Amino acid sequence: MHNFKELKVWQKAVDFAVKIYSVTKLFPNEEKFGLVSQMRRAGVSIPSNIAEGCAKTSGKSLVNSLEISLGESFELETQMIISERVGILDSETAREMESDLTEVQRMIMGLKTSIEAKS
Repeated sequence: MHNFKELKVWQKAVDFAVKIYSVTKLFPNEEKFGLVSQMRRAGVSIPSNIAEGCAKTSGKSLVNSLEISLGESFELETQMIISERVGILDSETAREMESDLTEVQRMIMGLKTSIEAKS
């Protein structure tokens, strides 16, 4: 069992989830139950799955939770691309968020690789 709050990847993922909330506040009201809801759910799911995985007693279970977290991150990345393409998310914000999300994805993959190497 790991203390998830000490993991830099969890901390970065939480920061990114908070950023998603800030950015989506600026989205049009008609997207409240569309992209806003989906992006926020995916954003929260990334650190939540990391935390859940840390409660597992086996490396395999933690790796599985990290894979789910990674999947959510790619889902969120897709939603960001769609938001930009339909003109809801400006290009500068999209690039900044993409860079932040890519860093989180790399960190998740690095932790996953590290745990797999120990198993």
